[in-house]
Amino acid sequence: MNLVEVQAESRTRDRVRRAVGEQGPVSASALAKGLGLTAAAVRRHLDALEHDGVIVEHVPSGGAPRGRGRPARAYVLTAQGQEQFTTAYDGVATAALHYLADTVGESAVESFADQQVVELEGRLRTAMARHLQAADADPEDLDARASALAAALSEEGYAASARPVGPGAGPAGIQLCQGHCPVRSVASEFPHFCEAETGAISRILGVHVQRLATLAGGEHVCTTFVPTGAVGTRGPTPQERARARPYVIPRAGAAPTAATSTTPSTTTHDHHADERSER
Repeated sequence: MNLVEVQAESRTRDRVRRAVGEQGPVSASALAKGLGLTAAAVRRHLDALEHDGVIVEHVPSGGAPRGRGRPARAYVLTAQGQEQFTTAYDGVATAALHYLADTVGESAVESFADQQVVELEGRLRTAMARHLQAADADPEDLDARASALAAALSEEGYAASARPVGPGAGPAGIQLCQGHCPVRSVASEFPHFCEAETGAISRILGVHVQRLATLAGGEHVCTTFVPTGAVGTRGPTPQERARARPYVIPRAGAAPTAATSTTPSTTTHDHHADERSER
């Protein structure tokens, strides 16, 4: 293999590594389709990256072994793989924040984190508006807003995606995943950065969200749950999906409709009162 071929191979392997970081857990076939490569070529790079300790097979919750009928192997970045996204400035930034905490106090670091996230929130809102307009999407539709937020976060280097999750045994919602965190090394020592970011996501989407996992906490991806529905025991049928209306964030001050009103019926109350009086 000559120098040109070696360089091309290295660039392709880096593309695969970055795609795993952005999309993981992700299978070889999905990577091949997304990168425009053959499945055999992707598997070769995955094997090399796994051998180097950059990626690892993702084991779903429960740890059940794969077998006949089970999903294909999916990969995520290891801590070593995440480190390859960092720069030499990360150490300087962390040292500066430690100095600030030691000389001024932890509250100064938290104020700094809040200010950084406020600025990020402003950029995200601007980018979201652009993405919603380009998609001709309803700016009050929560699914559309979550997708636009994921695109905006990706532009900021967070490698984000938004995936719907069915109700199952819990609430239905959207899973907002971030495969990379530009401030991971800082947030691992100063968790308030994660807390401030979660608050910004909640304000942007207009709903209370729950942070389930963070890269700073040692997970392979930052995961935020965005609720869109009530608790259920099964997924919707195709007919129910066809009839379903998109979840729309209520306008401030809007009067509740008959479908959403929770006020008890006075007719029902009076009927029971009459029954009691007759007894």
